[in-house]
Amino acid sequence: MSAVKPEDTVILYDPEKDKKYIVNLAVTSGKFNTEKGEIELESLVGLPYGSEVKTHLGHVYYLLPCTLYEFIMYKLRRLTQIIYPKDAAYIALRLDVKPGDLVVESGIGSGALTAVFAQLVGPEGKVVSYERREEFVKNALSNLRRFGLADRVEVKLRDIEEGFDEREEADALFLDVREPWLYLDRAYAALKPGRMLGVLLPTANQVIETLKGLKELPFIDVEVCEILLRRYKTVPERFRPEDRMPAHTAYLLFARKLKGEKSGSV
Repeated sequence: MSAVKPEDTVILYDPEKDKKYIVNLAVTSGKFNTEKGEIELESLVGLPYGSEVKTHLGHVYYLLPCTLYEFIMYKLRRLTQIIYPKDAAYIALRLDVKPGDLVVESGIGSGALTAVFAQLVGPEGKVVSYERREEFVKNALSNLRRFGLADRVEVKLRDIEEGFDEREEADALFLDVREPWLYLDRAYAALKPGRMLGVLLPTANQVIETLKGLKELPFIDVEVCEILLRRYKTVPERFRPEDRMPAHTAYLLFARKLKGEKSGSV
């Protein structure tokens, strides 16, 4: 059974109220105050996950590991709109991101999708993120450090108008920029033949322009989709959909690179 380490981000779960408190032990010390009493954070280190922890008033919390999903949804500091887990999971699977891969992306935003990629590539892989706004880079790297993933990410502070440094090296490439059709040739040059390009597009006109751009390059296996998520009430006596549903967040576009005469060009 795994035990809590001093750098972990943990959850203190209140079973009575079904409430989670997320605490990063690397940046928070001393006593953690809840409405049911105080918990000495130092005492959590070394405890097995799943343990019961009591406040000084005797109330029980469960000590749980914080998942990346929970960190992104509830603890990530946002300066931008993020790519939500419902989209990020499909993006990562569609791009076939796996341990040891080199993933290239532009731009980093608040680091939500970057964190997903970094967790999947593992300690032997790497995520290279191109971003032109320094304030986004600082915030995203801070988020990544809090979840222990920053050492798998290399940030290049510049506009991709200059092109990517990678030449047929990327196992996957993802664009989250305003006018991605302007950079499809750069993406093509960076990708390994046979590997996947992904693009996030908030509006339909952006999808159309990107589809037009793809026709000018040796890309196949083109897909456009959106992911809808419907949650349900978990009360057995009143099981039904929740009143509100997160609907459209973005269109997702994917295409596979073929080896062609433009391969390796900028």
